[in-house]
Amino acid sequence: MFREESSAVSVEEGEVYDVTIQDIARQGDGIARIEGFVIFVPGTKVGDEVRIKIERVLPKYGFASLVK
Repeated sequence: MFREESSAVSVEEGEVYDVTIQDIARQGDGIARIEGFVIFVPGTKVGDEVRIKIERVLPKYGFASLVK
């Protein structure tokens, strides 16, 4: 049984969010979560409170850049 809303991505490319970096990926990028959706943010570390812009959204995760 497939439920459409369970697979809906909660972020869109170009949107800006204020997030807190919660973890670090193996490649060294910071990880933030928006409504449970994982976003990789290069140049950040755990505990950083940053403003990000969503650059690319894939089915299970996304990538963002820091907003200066």
